[in-house]
Amino acid sequence: MIYRDITHHQNLYWSYHQSESYESLRRDLIVLVEILGTRQPSGVVSDWKGSIVNGVANYFDHLPHQRCLTHVLREAKRWLPKRTPFPFTNELRRIALSLTQVKTQGEATEWKAKLIKWDMAYGHLLKEKTYSQTETTRNGPKWWHTHKDLRRGWRLLTDNWYPFFVHLDHSLIPNTNNSIEGVNSQAKRILGNHRGMKTPQQVSFLFWYLSFTRTKTKQDLKKLWGYWKTQKSSELDTQKVT
Repeated sequence: MIYRDITHHQNLYWSYHQSESYESLRRDLIVLVEILGTRQPSGVVSDWKGSIVNGVANYFDHLPHQRCLTHVLREAKRWLPKRTPFPFTNELRRIALSLTQVKTQGEATEWKAKLIKWDMAYGHLLKEKTYSQTETTRNGPKWWHTHKDLRRGWRLLTDNWYPFFVHLDHSLIPNTNNSIEGVNSQAKRILGNHRGMKTPQQVSFLFWYLSFTRTKTKQDLKKLWGYWKTQKSSELDTQKVT
């Protein structure tokens, strides 16, 4: 998990956990609060996973929280495929893909109006059901929603649309976390060049890589090696005592 200062293109903190659970995020945010000290971020950009939303609400509730539109579009493309024979899926996909083109509150209102218009024309399809001819339950024939992916795409765009437009009122906040995605992409590429490492080795490798990305000058590099030597010396002293 990587926490990045987008404005200054600097990774503030990183950690390794088995999963993105709330407890993992809570431990990280406690450290991040200490690192930031009196410096306050302009806001937060995330992929809007539940643990992240809850963690930000508990530790940075005073900051505006933007949902990454790149992640939204990625999910929208998954549930609303490009090569679909259905005009209603095509139309909802076009609305979803136009999300990143919204630059003002007026355009945001127009975008929402398109969703309302879509709902008036095709909303009944979201409730359409298909009944099994062979399987039954205690309450009758087994059924499922006919357009399950369409429902998922609709919920993605309508369940909570306020976080889509936080950046419109806060000019310092981008509408995506592409900056950190670039870091992730580089990390994956580097790991791909060193195949065969087990998980602990991969974690150590990435920690060193992220550490060295913070060294912009020779002086920074000397500080990093000085810190490492101090930590290593302390560990050796502890081992001697025990």
